[in-house]
Amino acid sequence: KKIAFLGWAFKKDTNDTRESAAIHVADALLSEEAHIAVYDPKVSAEQVYADLDYLGTRSPGENRRLVTVVEDPYDAAGRAHAIAVLTEWDEFTTYDWIRIKDGMMKPAFVFDGRKLLTGNRLAELGFTYYAIGE
Repeated sequence: KKIAFLGWAFKKDTNDTRESAAIHVADALLSEEAHIAVYDPKVSAEQVYADLDYLGTRSPGENRRLVTVVEDPYDAAGRAHAIAVLTEWDEFTTYDWIRIKDGMMKPAFVFDGRKLLTGNRLAELGFTYYAIGE
């Protein structure tokens, strides 16, 4: 399965990934053979791979085979089975969610780990929406 990560940074408006939940969520999903596409407006691909490599769970080559870092959120969501919102970037609320859903595999799941999005609205658009976390 392909999972699109919206956000990698620990919190919005920063490129700081220390203690980011995204690292550990990715590690767990990768252990289940998921493929992950990451979009974060400030975190570089080098940082994403460094964070995963530091864990030592799998080889750097395996991390690069299973994780793609993209510069466009619509590319991340394309053909994804699910989206995981892991940083509360304001821009995520402004996306064309109809376009995102149209490009995803169905059923289209959104797991909102920051409770950033409007779940009722996404459900009306046809997403299966879950708000997770505290």
